Amino acid sequence: MKKILLLFIVLTLNSIQAQEVKTLTYFQNDTLKLDLDLYLPKKKAGEKIPLIMFAFGGGFSGGERTNEKNFGLFMAQNGYAVASISYSLYMKGKDFGCKGTLTEKIKAIQIGVSDMWQATAFMIENADKYNLDTSKIFISGISAGAEIGFHASFWDYKLMNLYKSNLPENFKYKGFIGGSGAIQDINLITKEKAIPMLLAHGSNDDTVPYAAGSHRSCPTNASGWLILFGSYAVYNQMKDLHKDIELITFCGGGHEFSGYLFHEGQQYVLDFVNDVLNGKKFQSHLIVPSKNGKNSGKYLFCE
Repeated sequence: MKKILLLFIVLTLNSIQAQEVKTLTYFQNDTLKLDLDLYLPKKKAGEKIPLIMFAFGGGFSGGERTNEKNFGLFMAQNGYAVASISYSLYMKGKDFGCKGTLTEKIKAIQIGVSDMWQATAFMIENADKYNLDTSKIFISGISAGAEIGFHASFWDYKLMNLYKSNLPENFKYKGFIGGSGAIQDINLITKEKAIPMLLAHGSNDDTVPYAAGSHRSCPTNASGWLILFGSYAVYNQMKDLHKDIELITFCGGGHEFSGYLFHEGQQYVLDFVNDVLNGKKFQSHLIVPSKNGKNSGKYLFCE
């Protein structure tokens, strides 16, 4: 038993030593300092490392970049770098729900997206220092972080960026991994702009709509009413465009599944990035019956 325990400790230490975590400041001015944690795999001579940008969830009012540390370590153990960013929590102390203000909600997303673009530009500028492959940068996030990921991928950079324009001309993320996220305009996802996606969402999410619906399930007369297109709407859009998409639906599930891909479903993320980089084509919809099972028959495939 002692030998088994000793072997486990040695393997764990070797795994930890096979990667490195660096905290870097990617943006700073007189009033704001934003950091990221960069998880790096063990260096391989002559081999550039793909990078996954990550944004945590928390309604643009809370959350920490260290929340998904295990995801960063897992991907680093498997040869990928992860940059988990802090971003401006513009809605802290404000109402991000139905009694909030629509313009404030959109501003919160725009600021978060601009921060993500800044972080991405910082990593590109420092790519040689960390042996990163700038042609293989993925973007990912949970809930609010997934909304950042969606809009960072499809918004017009020159129009929506709030800071210095320093991303390379025609920059495009290699793929997007989103947990319970949504986009404001489904028509932003075009054949020209589409990138491979891996999405997971509960079909009964009343925080971020699974299909087309209002944020936080707000009524149309609410001051904070905001229409969003969630994972299922995006899945159908990508299918119509004949683009690569994987969707995991938790039938009857709610927003509690927003972190699934970055916790229990890490292997799905690893398989996805491997498939994208290997040029594999795919369109799939994995349907998972929820233990909650409430109103799971809203969609025929959930019955």
